[in-house]
Amino acid sequence: MNIRDVIVDKNNNSGDNNSYDDKNYPAHAYILAYFVVFAWWCEVWYNRFMNILYCGDAGISRGVLVSILSLMMNGRGVFNIYIATIKYEGVKPFEQKTADFLDKMVKKYNSRNSVTLIDATDVFVENLPKKNMGSYFTPCSMLRLYMDKFKELEQAERVLYLDYDVVCRGDINDFYKMDLDGIEAAGVLDIYGKNFYHYHGLLNFDYMNSGVMLFNLKECRRTGMFEKAVSLCKKRWMMLADQAALNKAILQRRLVERKYNEQDERPREDTVLHHFSNNFKFWPYFHVQKVKPFDIERVHKVLKIDEYDDVFAEYEKLKSNL
Repeated sequence: MNIRDVIVDKNNNSGDNNSYDDKNYPAHAYILAYFVVFAWWCEVWYNRFMNILYCGDAGISRGVLVSILSLMMNGRGVFNIYIATIKYEGVKPFEQKTADFLDKMVKKYNSRNSVTLIDATDVFVENLPKKNMGSYFTPCSMLRLYMDKFKELEQAERVLYLDYDVVCRGDINDFYKMDLDGIEAAGVLDIYGKNFYHYHGLLNFDYMNSGVMLFNLKECRRTGMFEKAVSLCKKRWMMLADQAALNKAILQRRLVERKYNEQDERPREDTVLHHFSNNFKFWPYFHVQKVKPFDIERVHKVLKIDEYDDVFAEYEKLKSNL
């Protein structure tokens, strides 16, 4: 039968169930359509926005650039990135022009990504952590304790806080989207502090490093956890004030694998987030080793790490914009 015969047959048999007006598709077509829709829905769910928070003054700009580049290049998802800073005496705030540059940069990876600068001056000054204003770290180190008051995060249910010296090595979705029902925060034990600080029994290791913490903001607001932490900083001096206050104030915590906050100088094979925190060295004499990811020469020479060179190459191209 040629095409002409088919057209004639169609016109002469409009009521025939075998005509071209028949809308009955084979079952496998519906199954295929179902799986296409299901795959699309899974992709949308998996790539929901993740809220990432950094806190600091102008001094963190280089570290934040490296950290955000690592998220863009090694992470997976859509990122709402926030940088909280203050305009306070003795503090050089993180600059708006730097945040604007970072916003343009992340949109090149995904148009839905964003970087927003948060001016936390008012909420900070309203409840100054008076007893800890003169600590070794800048006042900005305590800004994370005020995140429940940031209007930019009013609608956020969870936020992943990262120190400026954290480098992403892989997909953080499993960490970010873990079950936090009834949990205020999730984190990793502090590599040193876990041996000295215990909040639920001497043999119960529960002291978390605050450089990487996933907060359930909805639960924290309900329990007033951040208000308790700020109150502690107002009333008494503490070593590593923000970290100590959080560990004291968080009553419901979830400890996670160290791969989500590797604090050793070298990452492990399964490390997802590598935290370039200070490390104690005892040879040839006791000293604190401090190597940050933007200090590329020392990362190579001291730590013997070269796996981040693709991130570092992009950093070198862009650092003049800071």
